[in-house]
Amino acid sequence: MRLSKRLPVRITRTAAIRGTVSALALLAAMSVMGCPRSTGRHGATDDARSLPASAAPSSSTAPAPPGPPGVVPAVRSFTAQGGPGWRPGAGARVVADPGGPLADAGRRLADDLKLKADAGPARRGDIELALRPGQSGGPEGYELTTHDGKVLITGADEAGVFYGTRTVVQAVRSGGGLPEGTVRDSPDRPQRGLNLDIARKFFTAAWIKDRLRQMADLKLNQLGLHFSDDQGFRIASDSHPEIVSPEHLTKADVRGILDLASSLHITVVPEIDSPGHLGAVLAAHPDLQLRDAGGTVARGAVDIADPDSAAVVDDLIREYADLFPGPWFHLGADEYRALMSRDPQASYPRLAEAARQKYGPGAKVQDLATGWLNGRAALVRSLGKTPKAWNDGFFRDGVVTPDKDIEVEYWTGKELGARPPAEYLDEGRPLVNLNDEYLYYVLGEPNQFRYPTGERIHGQWSPAVVRGTTPVAAGQSGPDRILGGRFAIWCDKPDAQTPDQVASGIRLPLAATAQRLWNPAKPQQSWQDFAALVGRVLR
Repeated sequence: MRLSKRLPVRITRTAAIRGTVSALALLAAMSVMGCPRSTGRHGATDDARSLPASAAPSSSTAPAPPGPPGVVPAVRSFTAQGGPGWRPGAGARVVADPGGPLADAGRRLADDLKLKADAGPARRGDIELALRPGQSGGPEGYELTTHDGKVLITGADEAGVFYGTRTVVQAVRSGGGLPEGTVRDSPDRPQRGLNLDIARKFFTAAWIKDRLRQMADLKLNQLGLHFSDDQGFRIASDSHPEIVSPEHLTKADVRGILDLASSLHITVVPEIDSPGHLGAVLAAHPDLQLRDAGGTVARGAVDIADPDSAAVVDDLIREYADLFPGPWFHLGADEYRALMSRDPQASYPRLAEAARQKYGPGAKVQDLATGWLNGRAALVRSLGKTPKAWNDGFFRDGVVTPDKDIEVEYWTGKELGARPPAEYLDEGRPLVNLNDEYLYYVLGEPNQFRYPTGERIHGQWSPAVVRGTTPVAAGQSGPDRILGGRFAIWCDKPDAQTPDQVASGIRLPLAATAQRLWNPAKPQQSWQDFAALVGRVLR
């Protein structure tokens, strides 16, 4: 880190006394709080360190640093005004109606800054939270005005005001306070988040909650939870308890996660991947296992010609759609073994015959798989949710076409059936970016995967870069076409890293992803400055 040159300062006897008292107070506070715990980072050393998030804010009356507040993601607009700005001082309060919709955000901000939450009215030194229906910026936008020793955060909806509080917390961590002026800020993409594979590697509820808090500081709003795969089924089930792995989340655990996520304005998206990646289910239901013409088992794949396969999966979808209150349900649909063979019709003649019987003489195995996806999507819609599916589950030139309202979660161009992003966008399909070239953190680095770096995401990726390193056409890259993206943790080799190493390893890449989803433009900060800022503002 570079240190700026210090200018000569004339110190009076009074100032010296004040400085001595302040220093003794600071030493006493540090003695009570102890030193921050140091954690290692697997494979990287560029994560700057700072005082812990729980440290009491400074009560200095010195002017706040000029210019836009130092936060991640960076604010979209800041208009400076003359004045000293705001720092959390003695007696400062967070003012919000204790019985109103912003009460939780107010209490959380007060806890973060070690201030008092109060009903008001606001006075000099306070932070006030208020809703302004119809304010520009949408439901996640906010306006933050620092003037005359007071801070006012407003937004059209609760989420926007909450994000304004995150800006205040980070500005205090990075610079001690807020500059005089007005921040106007809102995200470019509506879906911004993290995808977590707990099926291959179990993560505790406490670990997941820590990630939610980190996501909230980064203004991310979506956690994809992949909890069913060949290696495990990790949430308790009432409809099919026989499929649940020994290490799993109870429904009480999940409700605790969902309660915290809701308070942080994060939606949790459940994923039950089918008709592939169902090995944990098939271990308890081997009669549903797909086999090829020679009788060889297709790993993790259910026989989609057997109606009992749909019955089991639909039981699970109904159960977990009730548990997870958010508007989406992820159906998977990727890497179905029958469609990864050179000649699906010859290798899986039973599926080919079932396709012809159901959809006509020209139908193929891919049509039967598309019909499976559409059937699960219809169920999800009937339960009041929007279906999502991985891009390699959408096939071209079939007798059956995937339903248009299924959101395409684009992760790869390497799998069979993985068409270029432009084809999905040309069909008018909504798309979410999980580009495996930049956003896939795959434990153990199998199949030529490498742990993604924040520097590479910061400098090269944007929501328009959906496949490989080349962006889609400008006319296809807007937020109405590419809805956003998620950074993804996949646990193919679960013992390659501990949970602490995973948390450390994703810290900078997740921050860089958040920056580019909030504002897709190339960041103005250098990577070195950005990484140092992340070290100061993130827990």
